[in-house]
Amino acid sequence: MSVVLGYDESPGARSALRVAIEVAAAYGEPLVIVYGAAAPGVTGEEYGAHHDAVREAGTTVLGHAVRVADEAGVPSTVELVDQRPAQALIDAAARHDGRVIVVGTWGESPVRGALLGSTPHKLLHLSNIPVLCVPAEES
Repeated sequence: MSVVLGYDESPGARSALRVAIEVAAAYGEPLVIVYGAAAPGVTGEEYGAHHDAVREAGTTVLGHAVRVADEAGVPSTVELVDQRPAQALIDAAARHDGRVIVVGTWGESPVRGALLGSTPHKLLHLSNIPVLCVPAEES
């Protein structure tokens, strides 16, 4: 089994990384760090440029998360997936026999999340394994 983390280096994701490392260490399981890199839009040259920029950002933030996991002694793997974040996490959990999906939140209202389709909101409705939503720490 594994602990699957959605990570984008937002304040909520940084809190979720800390919690995911704690859960992975407690269960003695690897951490799978996922970045859903599907760029918004349909086609064209602009899409390609945006897609490349999103993948580059994903590579950078995944590297940061791996360093934190390494420092904590938790083995990790990364997936930079060309899917929207919620589907990327669900599919990664299926591939890696996920015990739980861990994601951060950033304080949006439940109504706004339902209307705009936040990743945590989508996961709570679509995932067939537990989802742990970690709020961003207050500054």
